[in-house]
Amino acid sequence: MWPDDMGNESDFHVSANGRHAPEAAIVAEGVYKQYHIGLKEQRYDSLLQSTLGWISSPVRNWRQLRRLGQISSDDADDVIWALRDVSFTVNRGEVLGIIGRNGAGKSTLLKILSRITPPTRGRITLNGRVSSLLEVGTGFHPELSGRENVYLNGTILGMTKAEVDRKFDEIVAFSEVEKFIDTPVKRYSSGMRVRLAFAVSAHLESEILLVDEVLAVGDAAFQEKCLRKMGGVAEGGRTVLFVSHNMQVIQQLCHRALLIHGGHIVADGLPAAVIEQYLEDSSANPVPEPIVFSGKAGAIRLKEIRLIQDGYEVGEFVDNHRALQLLFRYDVLEPVRNLLFGFDIFSRDGAHVFRTYDLAAAGMDERLPGSYESIYELPADSFNSGHYYLDLLMGVHRRGWLSRGDIRLKMNFSGSMASDVNYPGVVGPMGRWQVRADSSETGRLGADDMADQVQAKG
Repeated sequence: MWPDDMGNESDFHVSANGRHAPEAAIVAEGVYKQYHIGLKEQRYDSLLQSTLGWISSPVRNWRQLRRLGQISSDDADDVIWALRDVSFTVNRGEVLGIIGRNGAGKSTLLKILSRITPPTRGRITLNGRVSSLLEVGTGFHPELSGRENVYLNGTILGMTKAEVDRKFDEIVAFSEVEKFIDTPVKRYSSGMRVRLAFAVSAHLESEILLVDEVLAVGDAAFQEKCLRKMGGVAEGGRTVLFVSHNMQVIQQLCHRALLIHGGHIVADGLPAAVIEQYLEDSSANPVPEPIVFSGKAGAIRLKEIRLIQDGYEVGEFVDNHRALQLLFRYDVLEPVRNLLFGFDIFSRDGAHVFRTYDLAAAGMDERLPGSYESIYELPADSFNSGHYYLDLLMGVHRRGWLSRGDIRLKMNFSGSMASDVNYPGVVGPMGRWQVRADSSETGRLGADDMADQVQAKG
């Protein structure tokens, strides 16, 4: 039950010497976060209604403004609870992964931990200096040189000038922009800005590091470099909180994982088990009815996803010894060029198996408004038996995503086994074996020896 004076219940406590046990770096106790949102503007059908609305608008606006400063426990239309009763403890040196779907409350939690916003109710205790990698490039000024931006960005992120001086050469070397360090940042390519921004963020010195999806920056080679850097940070005994949609990163770097859904913590444990629950929960009934995805990149209405084998629709369970067709039906609602329509495949532990787009068949020319059908055929025996997940991808090249990870489909590959021998791994055994008697050796064997050899091989 919420108390009447909830406004006085909020508490954000940072302790240098620790109110809790020394081994606890972060303690969250009953954290809630409430936001008030704007409501849809009221429309009037007549002159009289419009006049009455205009007369009453000052009182209505005053009430809405007053309400913004109040905490409400009801389910009013203008209230969203981003977090509800979130409690957990992170020990010193522990690397914690936080996963969940978009809008689950992950980034809100990190903003509270980094003191960007206070909790509506509850208490956060941080035992140690905190630094955050929440948005790479925050504070970069285009008119300043790379050198000047390193000092500016480092200061914004909480580093002293002495710390930046000590780390400067290492930061520049990591970013690989030494040649252009005294060039104004406005002349940098987007990749150069990202590399320099991450290099500054990654060299923060603190006991507690909060990281929000910053490993998805730059090209593939630089992402791998970032991952190695974060791995070194995690192994250095610092307390790290990772928020990421990359399950491989969570699996590789984290000792423990939290799953957040609807503002609640619904799972807390070893990364493999929490990742499997996340993928399982988010794959149920992915397209119950047509869904429209829209944004600056365009608009698409997804109508249907079907799994087909031998001309018949199959459910979740797929025979991995037969070819599988994945059929997608959708409407393009406005002209779009460079459409990326495809999917990722993940194993049950979150390993990224592969990604594909239908541009392999359709190219990247303009697709006019209308209904489309894209079909991908997966050859027989592509995967070993087990659970896999398909994440639908829709976006426009170099403009942005319409959907990535919002639609997830579970596939359980199984089939008749020639033996009970287990084949570990993700992909099915590729290539073909041939077994035949070696004629150069069989000539030296007697008939009885030959029979014994064949029987042993069988």
